[in-house]
Amino acid sequence: MEKIVIATDSFKGSASSQEVADDLQRGLMAANAGLQIKKVPFADGGEGTVTAVVGATKGQLMTTKVTGSAGSQIDAEWGLIDNQTAVIEMAAAAGYTQGQKTDVTLRSTYGVGELIEAALDHGVNKIFLGLGGSSTNDGGVGMAQALGGHFYDRKGHEISRGIGGLKDLEKVDLSQIDQRIHSVQVVGLSDVMNPLVGKSGATAIFGPQKGVQKAQIAAFDARLQRLARLTADSIGQDFSSVSGAGAAGGLGFGVLAFLNGRLTSGIDEIMKLVNLKALIRDADWVITGEGRIDSQTLSGKLPMGVAKLAHSAKVRVIAVAGSLATDIQPLYDQGFDLIVSTTTRPVTVPEAIHQAPQLIQQTGFRIGKLIQLIH
Repeated sequence: MEKIVIATDSFKGSASSQEVADDLQRGLMAANAGLQIKKVPFADGGEGTVTAVVGATKGQLMTTKVTGSAGSQIDAEWGLIDNQTAVIEMAAAAGYTQGQKTDVTLRSTYGVGELIEAALDHGVNKIFLGLGGSSTNDGGVGMAQALGGHFYDRKGHEISRGIGGLKDLEKVDLSQIDQRIHSVQVVGLSDVMNPLVGKSGATAIFGPQKGVQKAQIAAFDARLQRLARLTADSIGQDFSSVSGAGAAGGLGFGVLAFLNGRLTSGIDEIMKLVNLKALIRDADWVITGEGRIDSQTLSGKLPMGVAKLAHSAKVRVIAVAGSLATDIQPLYDQGFDLIVSTTTRPVTVPEAIHQAPQLIQQTGFRIGKLIQLIH
């Protein structure tokens, strides 16, 4: 009996990690009912992180009403792995879907701070904070404001939220930030290596996909540079050049500077939390994947992390994607045994999204037949 572990990311806009795993399983079982399948819904710090980790650890899902990135009240999910450990994804409070209809200058991470406050109220001593899928570009200032930090203009008034408010920043005061944060370990989960500012910083690289106009990039980057300088004046250390500080519109910087936290690889940490290594050790095949596989997959994306773990355990790995680039040959050189697309005929993006369940299931069926043939 062939044992298969399914550990995929979500297909953004099409299917959650859980839905991808379910559809693949249906196809695999239709092709080969004798397969033994273990599903591990997965994420790398972005959307789906809380669900994946809570599900794998048999933790508890929590819901808290917070301020969304656009300013309205929303219900945001987070999780308790146990009584001492919380897992939060910033996308639940300040994700792309919450803020895309609002001017990017107004979007804030304030709700992320409120989620951290909720976790502190539950008495945790460790918080995993997923930094993917953001709609914000405020350097984590909103998060700090929600926790009691102050960011003043030249008249001593609190600046408005969002990157728009940072144009007036004159002083950073963290003296009134929730003191409980100093006794809690905050771990930011991200595989983004960008610094806060500069040509490879948060605004220049990720701003355009959030609605930052080309003409705004230099001004917004200068505001984050000023934030970093004034924060360094307050705390005595400049984190703007640290690898990962530019994650989630600069929220990585906020984790370091405002929460005294640290940043680590989202994939590696979550693989540990869900105990993927032990699951893969007993498998014959691992199926991973994401919405699109291309050369960027090599740069620390979830499928690459899973493939490396499978390769080290001498387990064959298949990657599934909604679309494939033409430059995927290097991925085979890095441990993938097979890479397949769910689309086998010309379709528009809206059609592919609408038909995702059937396409993923059909792909699972083809993989099941392949495994049967090889076995």
